[in-house]
Amino acid sequence: MCRLNPKVDFAFKKLFASKENKDLLISFINSMLSENEQISDIELKNPYNIANYRKGKMTILDIKAVDDKGVWYDIEMQLAEQSFYDKRAFYYWAKVYSDQIESGDDFEVLRKTIAINILDFNYINEEDFHNVYKVFNEKSKKEFSNIFEMHFVELNKFNKDYSNLTSTLDRWVTFLNRAYEIDINKIPEELAVDKEIKKALEKLDIMYLDSEEREIYENDLKAMRDYKAGLKTAERKGREEGKAEGREEGKAEAKTEMAKSFLKIGLSIEQIAAGTGLTVEEIEKLSRRQ
Repeated sequence: MCRLNPKVDFAFKKLFASKENKDLLISFINSMLSENEQISDIELKNPYNIANYRKGKMTILDIKAVDDKGVWYDIEMQLAEQSFYDKRAFYYWAKVYSDQIESGDDFEVLRKTIAINILDFNYINEEDFHNVYKVFNEKSKKEFSNIFEMHFVELNKFNKDYSNLTSTLDRWVTFLNRAYEIDINKIPEELAVDKEIKKALEKLDIMYLDSEEREIYENDLKAMRDYKAGLKTAERKGREEGKAEGREEGKAEAKTEMAKSFLKIGLSIEQIAAGTGLTVEEIEKLSRRQ
């Protein structure tokens, strides 16, 4: 069985943002693009580097890259549920878009920017697990500009079994949801048919983590489990008491435990705020108590 869970932020970053695995990232991006938008090469702008984790320079799951056509991408997996994720998604898209221009540059240098948000919770009020947003005229439905594109992939909404996988995106989502339980010697044919996904499973199975990386991964995994356990406890308490406050209290407790774990491994307050949805002030209070 694959030893690592690819949804855990550290494992995701090391797998998809390592230069030797560019083909995996290209396949993952192409699985969401139309046939005439497929890319053949990509340059990582913040490749995986353990030194950056130590210095607090690496965001939790954010991957920035630019393809061979000059299109920019911001890819993020978010495990912790956030009430205002739409605002967060727009903020980070805008940051990647605006950071392309430097003082004195003309607006002409700004290129199309695509945000890909992978969520381990339900947020979009749509039945489909993959939804794409662009800028259209409300009346004519004509596209105003192709400069903006935002994808949401909600992992929990995906309910296909192996026999119903019909696209590369189906296979990638299955990989993210189930890789940790797949026997590397018995990869289902429906996944093995895609060479990049087969490679991803093999890479994940043999991925070496030194003691420092293992500690970061284990802390991330613990934080994810604590958060989900907190949600379940809150939901049960809410059902038993018939009060929504119970669910909200549990969510807050789960976020606090996740923040404590991130503080222990040395992530910056800003990074922790981005990953948990807590405010900088709340995290600073926790830091003083540590």
